[in-house]
Amino acid sequence: MAPSTPADVWVYASVGGWAATADKNFGLEFVICTANADDRAVELLAMTVFYHRGGRLDLGHTMPIGEPWLPGATCDHLLVSLPYPFGPDLQTCHVGDRHVEFLWLLPISEAERSFKVAQGVEALETRFDEAGLHYWKVDRDSVV
Repeated sequence: MAPSTPADVWVYASVGGWAATADKNFGLEFVICTANADDRAVELLAMTVFYHRGGRLDLGHTMPIGEPWLPGATCDHLLVSLPYPFGPDLQTCHVGDRHVEFLWLLPISEAERSFKVAQGVEALETRFDEAGLHYWKVDRDSVV
């Protein structure tokens, strides 16, 4: 979705990620945000949905992407998080009997991932809050 004002971010969402768990009554879709229009966001969503097949990802999981998420970025992992920038209205959707959750792919650094493993996702999110995280900036400093 294109931003409504120049100060907003671009929002990309997966479509069909829920099919990774088609045998269950629960599925996931993913959203990611960028400062500018970028096809790389679509690629990252496709990679995530592919990796998720069989239900591998869930809230608080991290996924290495093997390179910076966008050119010039310091982050090379994705944290599967609640969609904090959008509020709780985006998080849950019901399609018939199927429960679909929309989770946010938050780009993080390897150091932030290691901190999350050692201290927990809540401790990392506290660091993000304290730092006033600008998650859409490709050159942001690590919070750890």
